[in-house]
Amino acid sequence: MIHPLNPAMAATDPPPVMEARRWLDGVVFPPDRPLINVSQAAPTAPPPLALRQAIAEAALHNDAAHLYGPVLGLPALRAEIAQQWSTAYGGNIQENQVAITQGCNQAFTAIMSTLAGAADEVILPTPWYFNHKMWLDMQGVRTVPLATGEGLIPRAADAAALITDRTRAIVLVSPNNPGGAEYPAETLNDFMYLARSRGIALIIDETYRDFDSRTGAPHTLFTDPQWADTLIHLYSFSKAYRLTGHRVGAVVASESRLAEVEKFLDTVAICPSQLGQIAALWGMQNLGPWVASERLEILSRRSAMINGFKDLPDWKLLGCGAYFAYIEHPYALPSDQLAKSLVQKASLLTLPGTMFQPAGSADGKRQLRIAFANIDATGITEFFKRLQHLTL
Repeated sequence: MIHPLNPAMAATDPPPVMEARRWLDGVVFPPDRPLINVSQAAPTAPPPLALRQAIAEAALHNDAAHLYGPVLGLPALRAEIAQQWSTAYGGNIQENQVAITQGCNQAFTAIMSTLAGAADEVILPTPWYFNHKMWLDMQGVRTVPLATGEGLIPRAADAAALITDRTRAIVLVSPNNPGGAEYPAETLNDFMYLARSRGIALIIDETYRDFDSRTGAPHTLFTDPQWADTLIHLYSFSKAYRLTGHRVGAVVASESRLAEVEKFLDTVAICPSQLGQIAALWGMQNLGPWVASERLEILSRRSAMINGFKDLPDWKLLGCGAYFAYIEHPYALPSDQLAKSLVQKASLLTLPGTMFQPAGSADGKRQLRIAFANIDATGITEFFKRLQHLTL
């Protein structure tokens, strides 16, 4: 018997990173040209030893670490985020305006579940983060693409023309995945004004805030005493503390919005991982200098990527920041075919722009995303050497 499949699920594209990994099946790479994997933006190294020891101590001696906890997260972690974020952004964030989730993807799905249902609309700048698009598709929510301009920066004026009576939110990611762009504070202010004036939510995913090349607060939105009427902030502990497998994220929003989020989280996961939350809290309280050094290393790799593309005049660097370089390739071959060819021809695993753009997008066919956080200076040098000698 063939059971029915939810049409919205059937219409959702498969996970891009998993699809790309399947391109490696059966491929044998030459000993002198091992695979360079720049497909996924997640740390491959474990957390620092001191953090792993803190996790081990909690696992051995903290009985509560193995039990259900509060649905919206550990009070101590929520309070720490409120305090540190208030200082970092120069605003006023309260503990009851913070919730902990199983990673930032769950933060997005939880918030979006409170905002939009079938036939509603959400505006996403292109290129977009594919998991955002996937969730909207699964829920029958229409994704409205917002084309970006120079430097992959979206414009609020362009977004205004896309808003209808079905629009529920605008979603921004800064520093951007996949484009690497760091949105200027003025851009975010413009979007905040637009969203508030039209009675919709502004969601800003700041997963990569710890690797912003700018010093100081990246925006002033939290200094607005009424920020919670419009702004929703998302964050992930996966990148800063290498806690990808522990799945710890956060939402900062109004207390009334989080009361609705609690319904979603209780149904889906009951509570976030206790050990992951304990690790995130310990990291926030003890690893400031270590995170700062990690940021400098990522910024060094960013500089190496920018400089490397100067020696590839036929390629165009569209954006570069945080973990990402987003590029335009010079070949007639569409990017989804080119990405597969790069596995065979250059032992490079990249993701094609077709995974970050609407179906049929001409831009997507010319673009590739490079996630460079897991390749050091030697690896970056080898990466560019292979592109310089590429023959298709």
